[in-house]
Amino acid sequence: MDSKQYTYCVTWSAEYNEYVGLCAEFPSLSWLDADQSKALSGIVELVADVVADMISNNEKVPTPLSEKNITGSL
Repeated sequence: MDSKQYTYCVTWSAEYNEYVGLCAEFPSLSWLDADQSKALSGIVELVADVVADMISNNEKVPTPLSEKNITGSL
């Protein structure tokens, strides 16, 4: 699984006074950094590590949102 296929965003955290990188498919993970691009690369690397760990433990890895059939209905 290529961790770059997941859905990422970076937003400013006033609470931590840093950027926070997030991944929609892994809502419990985040990465803080003073640099916006490093927050993104940090969360991508963290997700890659978590996915590798999940695979090595025979756990089900979340499907990237980009691979799901989205109809627009809730």
